Amino acid sequence: MAKNALTRVLAIALLVASAGSALAADNAKLDKQSAAALKKLKANTPAAKVLAPKAYAILVFPSILKAGLMVGGQFGDGTLFDAKAKPIGHYHTMAASYGFQAGGQKFGYALFFMNKGALDYLNTSGGWEVGVGPSIVVVDQGMGKSTTTSTMTQDIYAFIFGQSGLMAGAGLQGSKITKTD
Repeated sequence: MAKNALTRVLAIALLVASAGSALAADNAKLDKQSAAALKKLKANTPAAKVLAPKAYAILVFPSILKAGLMVGGQFGDGTLFDAKAKPIGHYHTMAASYGFQAGGQKFGYALFFMNKGALDYLNTSGGWEVGVGPSIVVVDQGMGKSTTTSTMTQDIYAFIFGQSGLMAGAGLQGSKITKTD
């Protein structure tokens, strides 16, 4: 049974990877979508507004698609911006999950790299896995209300935004980010 589940997770991961590559937006369009998502995030989230000027770089995935029924997957493309908000790279994220889950969802997320070391790890690790490597803090609404520059001490901050759709359940998930150019 466990072997079949693992086979399904690997199959969905391959499906998501190939679908993500086939659906990748051209870079100019992706840059515009990512810049607009970042602008909106900073306008609506106080912690993002505080962090943005201090960030070494910001990686924005404006649209992640996620779906699953026991076995799930998600994928999307994003733009890396330098400290001056200039696009400097493009990345793909994909994830596979297994567990009690059903539904579909669309969302975006941004990773604020606070130092060169965190960004270097992304670029030299041969595909970065969320949960492995530099310390990451997922910023929620409660934290966002009490954030100041003196409380921001981690390597990377993650913001999830623009959720739509319905995805229910709990499961194990691994997410990988790789450079596409």
